[in-house]
Amino acid sequence: MSRDASRPDPESELFAAVITPHRSLGRRGFIIVMAAFALLSTALSIPFYLMGAWPVVGFFGLDVLALWIAFRLNFAEARACEQVALSYVELLIRRVPRRGPSAEWRFNPLWVRLETETDEDFGMTRLAVRQRNDRIDVGGALSPHERAEFADAFGRALASAKAGPRTAP
Repeated sequence: MSRDASRPDPESELFAAVITPHRSLGRRGFIIVMAAFALLSTALSIPFYLMGAWPVVGFFGLDVLALWIAFRLNFAEARACEQVALSYVELLIRRVPRRGPSAEWRFNPLWVRLETETDEDFGMTRLAVRQRNDRIDVGGALSPHERAEFADAFGRALASAKAGPRTAP
């Protein structure tokens, strides 16, 4: 069965987004902070070593190790993401945690509506997709301003999905 080339594919994506938690420190920054902290710990431990209190050097090393572990855990959390994909026939929301199985929800875009909560001082505090009794929060890792921008773009794409594929003139 051939498809009319003038009609858009109903399963083509209208909107796709991957939302990841914000991390202000990248790999290069991590290396700089760790090197500076290690150098500072080494410089501060030298006088203790020279005074014969060499066990103190180990405690300075533990501080460096603790900071490294904290950053590694932070970077591991950053692997979590939320994926939103919208076509004319389906809305897919998938949450991928840093470890463990992912969870996904599938909706018919014709029956979905967006719900928002906005605070006068903070901006958009909540964005949710709702279909009947199912309500899924979306964009929890976004700032209020980013969440509002996401809601605008996603709302336009959802309206396009509800309008359906148009034929070319």
